[in-house]
Amino acid sequence: MVQTLDRESDSNDVVAALMQNGGVIVADQVSDDVIDRILENLRGPFDEQGHKFQNDFNGYTTLRLGGILGLSRASADLIAHPRVMEVADAVLKRHCSNYRIGSTTAIEIHPGEKVQVLHRDDGFYPLRLPDVEFQISAMWALHDFTVENGATRIVPGSHDLRDIDSVEENDVEQAVMSRGSVLFYLGSTIHGGGANTTNAARTGLITTYSLGWLRQEENQYLTVPREIADSYPDHVRRLMGYQAHGRYLGVYPGDPDGYWFDA
Repeated sequence: MVQTLDRESDSNDVVAALMQNGGVIVADQVSDDVIDRILENLRGPFDEQGHKFQNDFNGYTTLRLGGILGLSRASADLIAHPRVMEVADAVLKRHCSNYRIGSTTAIEIHPGEKVQVLHRDDGFYPLRLPDVEFQISAMWALHDFTVENGATRIVPGSHDLRDIDSVEENDVEQAVMSRGSVLFYLGSTIHGGGANTTNAARTGLITTYSLGWLRQEENQYLTVPREIADSYPDHVRRLMGYQAHGRYLGVYPGDPDGYWFDA
């Protein structure tokens, strides 16, 4: 099952539950004022361009946005949240010097949306390495997530790499959680968006974090204008990818650690 821990829980316990079950919820991790600022930032972009991502996979009554750091400064409070960094450090730094954002996506599921097809977020990478997780995901509830409004569907234990076609409906749980809570799940965990049978939309913000030597799903250098990227503090810029992975991968003049050939 997907365990729910409280915000006072030790991150070691969060990581242990994540690695055991493939997913874990930390309840009420951030306050309402943080969520309010993000929702205010995203309302206009949702209305103006959220429909551009509609398709068979994402749904036709769901609005989506990418490049969130270019749309909402307040989103950095979630994307670079200390809890997220502690969990990502523990899972990913076993296999890399540093990690970076794979993608940032705001998702607003509207009434009438059907369940999303079950999938793995790391399925676009063309290989697997034994006991190596390529990425983790952090899904923040910007509204309460309920069974009725489309709480994320997750298959506990599916990081065992079982065939997706073998999953039965009774294998699936929904990540019911309150506003301000966060669901962590592994890139190899089977999951999908839920159906919204209510009369109101529900919104979440999901960020994936990938091993630093992998190609990003969403190119942060081009999606987020450079002047906006430069306005963020160092730790956020590093998450976006503005750092090398060691001395020889992704080096550039101005690397924050001095990894350039004439350094």
